[in-house]
Amino acid sequence: MNPSVLNPLLKASALACALALQACAVTEPVSPAPVELPARWDATAVSGPEQPISRDWWLGFGSPALVGLLDEAQAGSADLRIAIERMRQADIALQQAGVSRLPAVGASLSTSGGQTDAPGTPSVSRESTSAGLSISYELDLWGRIAAGVRAGEASFVASQHDWRTARLTLLTGVANNYFLWLNLNERLGIARQNLETAERVLRVVEARQRNGVATALEVSQQRAAVLSARTALIPLELQQRQAASALALLLGRVPQGYVPAAGEFAQLAVPTLSPGLPATLLTRRPDLASAEAQLAAADANVAAARAALLPTVSLSASGGLGTSALLSLADPTRSVSLGLSLAQSIFDGGRQRLQIRSTQSQRVVLIENYGKAIRTALKEVDDGLGNLARSQQQEALQRELVAQARRSLELAELRYREGSGDLLSVLDAQRTLFSALDALSTQKLARLSAALDLYKALGGDWVDAPAVS
Repeated sequence: MNPSVLNPLLKASALACALALQACAVTEPVSPAPVELPARWDATAVSGPEQPISRDWWLGFGSPALVGLLDEAQAGSADLRIAIERMRQADIALQQAGVSRLPAVGASLSTSGGQTDAPGTPSVSRESTSAGLSISYELDLWGRIAAGVRAGEASFVASQHDWRTARLTLLTGVANNYFLWLNLNERLGIARQNLETAERVLRVVEARQRNGVATALEVSQQRAAVLSARTALIPLELQQRQAASALALLLGRVPQGYVPAAGEFAQLAVPTLSPGLPATLLTRRPDLASAEAQLAAADANVAAARAALLPTVSLSASGGLGTSALLSLADPTRSVSLGLSLAQSIFDGGRQRLQIRSTQSQRVVLIENYGKAIRTALKEVDDGLGNLARSQQQEALQRELVAQARRSLELAELRYREGSGDLLSVLDAQRTLFSALDALSTQKLARLSAALDLYKALGGDWVDAPAVS
């Protein structure tokens, strides 16, 4: 090759290598975790060694119907399908960023023919055929393209964690709504038993009135109690219908006419969860992992924006064949060219520097959001541990209260039948038992919900994100 062509290329390459030493100036430092994590949870909770949550943790509730609902929800949830599509979009963006690392290759082929006629001169035929190949490649001296790829990789990782967050939210949502439906079903049963008790007492009062023992006032009071018991059924039936329709939406079903599988609310067990140590939240909770990945993407975006201020260096090469024959490259004329270009923006009105400031500001926002998310996660776990412990204590006390209320009603009814007691004592004992039974069912639901909240606060069971293509 002609030395007059090589020497300028070598000099330009040496200049580019010298400028490459400045590449470290565009690397943005990795953002540290902005929150100092505590060594243990509050004194209200006992922190033991870290134990991974089982992938089939929900089996601890002892409800086969719940397992079927969770499987159906994962297959039919629109939220999970949307999360998968967002993963696919992030993967496509990553592939687009990676393509920038490859050279651009172009080919051309042209042929033309014509005839020129001029007055007083013979006709002249003109024919030509040419083919060419060109290659161009941008040297990523400042790491701009590499930073874009790193940002794409981090964004894809964040989308995988977002899918896990959506799945965790779906599983706990389905379980909560199913438990609520079972709870309302049990509370309806309690309310119907209360109605049966009120009607039974009413029959006793009416019989006593016929025998001249009870007064019309006592009959009226007991009839009012019966009507009150019937009225209490209406809001419970409405709430149960709403819980079933909410569950249907999570399953991807049409809510009209949907009725969940029956089950015994009282037989549901509450699994035991190990909270581990606070530091494990950073690796367990998918929302925190997603925030960290987004922060890594922001770091790479800042580096790419700063690198855009520096010159772009590109290599190019092209070759061609040409001949004066039509549709033929016989005995062609060859041409080859090599080039190195250095481009630098002189004036853009400050657009690129404003872009750097914008990406830096976005990075600061992500750092603050990350710290806020960590503090929120710590609070949620502490709240979940405390709620689970307190709800267990309250449920135990409520069971004792129910036992005493049931005994009081039995004694009050017995005394009233024997004529040594009054109706007001029976009515009061009846209301007390109904309230105690209803509160016990509600307290059991609170304990189940506390277990689900703790499961969600701890990050759930991590599974591999689905593959996208």
